[in-house]
Parts: sequence; C-alpha cells; structure tokens
Amino acid sequence: MGARGPLDGVKVLDLSRVLSGPFCTTLLWELGAEVLKIERPGKGDDTRSFPPFQKGESVYFASINRGKRSLALDFKDDGDRRLLEQLMAQADVLVENFQPGVMKRLGYDYATLAPRFPSLIYASISGFGHTGPYKDLPAYDLIIQALGGMVSINGPEGGPGVRVGVSLADLAAGVFAALAIVSALYERRASGKGRFIDMAMLDAQTMLLESALVRQLASGETQGPTGSRHPVITPFDIFEAADGPIAIACANDVLFKKLCVAIGRAELATQVEFHDLFARFANQGALKAQLQTALAARTVDDWVDVLRAADVPAAPVHDMAAVANDPQLLARGMFADIADPEMGPLRVISSPFNISGYARSDARPPAPNLDDARAETKDAQWPGVE
Repeated sequence: MGARGPLDGVKVLDLSRVLSGPFCTTLLWELGAEVLKIERPGKGDDTRSFPPFQKGESVYFASINRGKRSLALDFKDDGDRRLLEQLMAQADVLVENFQPGVMKRLGYDYATLAPRFPSLIYASISGFGHTGPYKDLPAYDLIIQALGGMVSINGPEGGPGVRVGVSLADLAAGVFAALAIVSALYERRASGKGRFIDMAMLDAQTMLLESALVRQLASGETQGPTGSRHPVITPFDIFEAADGPIAIACANDVLFKKLCVAIGRAELATQVEFHDLFARFANQGALKAQLQTALAARTVDDWVDVLRAADVPAAPVHDMAAVANDPQLLARGMFADIADPEMGPLRVISSPFNISGYARSDARPPAPNLDDARAETKDAQWPGVE
C-alpha cells in the first residue's frame, strides 16, 4: 500500500485521552503517520464509554481514534514501563494531555526523557500550560470557553452568553498542537533534535477570539453576545424568509448594492444611513428591519437561488441531517466509511486535507480494540500497519 500522506513513516506514541490529544493524533494519522495509542488496562480511554453506541461500542471513540493501534499499559508496572520506554526509543513524536505534573511524577516528563531520547518531539496539551498561575487547575472545554471569553460573546443579542456548541477549546488545542508537531518535525530534519511543545487550551482558544479581542485591545470595546450578526459588518446575519432562516453575508458596499437590487430594494443602497459600511453598522437595527420585510415575501430556496445568481453570499441554515447529506461535502469526500468487525458499518467525518500526490480514500480502518497491538509489541517492536 502506498503512503497515505506526507508524514508516512512518522511514528506517534499517543498517551492522550478524551479529545484534545486524540484529535491531534487523528490529524497526524490523516497526514500519514502511524499512531500507537497507549491506554489504561481494563478500561481504556474514557471515550470508550461515550455515546452514541452501536452494538455496545462507542461510535464517538471510533470516530476520533480510527486507524490507530492500542496497547494497554500500567505505568506502575515495571514490565510495562520497560516496554513503553523501548517504544519511546522508536517513536518520533509523543503526545500527552495530562495535567502538568502528572508525567513528572510518572518519570516521563520531557526533562527526564530528553537526555535519553534527544530526537523525540514531545507535545504536552493541557488546560493552561506548564507555566502561569492557573497551571495546576483542572480544565474542561466549558471552563476554558468561560474563562477565555468565548461564552461571553456567543448567544442571543442582549441575552446571557452561551458555550459554543462544539468542544472548541479542545479541538483548537489539538489542531495547534498538530501544527507545532509538524513544524518541529520539519526542523528536526536538519537539526536532529527534538522539541518540547507546551500547548494550552486557553492559549489556543484565545487566538480564535479574532476581532472581539482585537477591538478590546485597540479601543477598550467589550463585545457581548451579538446573536448571529457580525459585530462590525452589516448586513452579515441570519434573516427569516417565508419558511425559515437564511444566512446572508455582505462584507462590502458592492455586495450590499447587489443584495438590494436582488431583493427589489435598490433604493436602500443610496440612502445616507446605509450607503457605506460605517453607516450600515451605525444603523444595523433599522437596516435589518427593512431587509427582513423584503425577505419575508419568499422561501429560503427561492432567495438562495436569487441571491446566488446575483453573486451575493447566501445559504440555508443547515441542521446536522442536512450537513450529512450536503452535495458539496459529499463531492469533497468529507465523509468516510468504516467496516468495523464488531460494530458493523460506520459513517464518520473524513479529513479536510487535500494534498497532491496522495489519493483521498472514502474508507478508514476501524478504531482499535483495547490492547489490540499487544501480541505485536511483546518483543518491543512497533506494531505493523495493516
């Protein structure tokens, strides 16, 4: 079988669990790396017990850990520790997401391992990182979104803040950690040296605050929840058509004029209170009322056809059922099938990576059964790739 991606041959020892670390290593797997997942004997990763289930097995776990191999090791057992350290000697990358201090107590922190394995790239993902006053605090996605300000800018306008509907802090930390890892691998080609990557969920989520924090730093403006509208650009919002919501995004004067013509309200573009970006922002409530009246006359599908024909960015508001059947995502191969021997057929999210020279596949290997690589690693060899 040919290489799956540019990280072909890279060996990743994954000591992480739940989401931030496993998501990071899944991205590395999608880029071609081999991932050996180290789990607790008997129980394994917590997400093996997360719903939804199919034939008693977690589909959540299967989706986040497809393609990996599993080895159950007890870090307090001398034999298992020897095996783990022998695998470390073969690994290019180690990923863990324990709270800072845990790996040091186990004797597996970077300062301890680096002299023995100087080329090892060691990525540690945690809530707050290994420095600062919060470093010893426990953290989950909700805590990071709350403390990091993400909750305060999401939700109905004028109402209380709400958590973003996905585990954004975990996912962001996983993505940024993967980016740091591939950067360190690139550097190592010349230097031969490993690196320690200290990735904090709070840091990663903060970088995603974009204009909300930029405006705070620049002018002291503190953004609150703005519903679906953009906090600066208008119209850039969800509107109600005759049969449901429609998203319309006009980020400049040209698009706004096209919108006005397309909905039969060309005069709006010439009115002094709406004629440029600054005026529209100052009068966004009045403008939304005018647009809403016009849009209520036709269905979402009608308006999407009209607006797209006029080169105005517009879309229906898809629920998850519509996303799962979206023709663009299907054409891009964003869903993959797993033939799991215990669970049967599964459909999972694929990968956004499209890299010339590497063919996309509409299939993925199953997630590992707990300790499935035990027989292959009994002689301290990295398990083979099927």
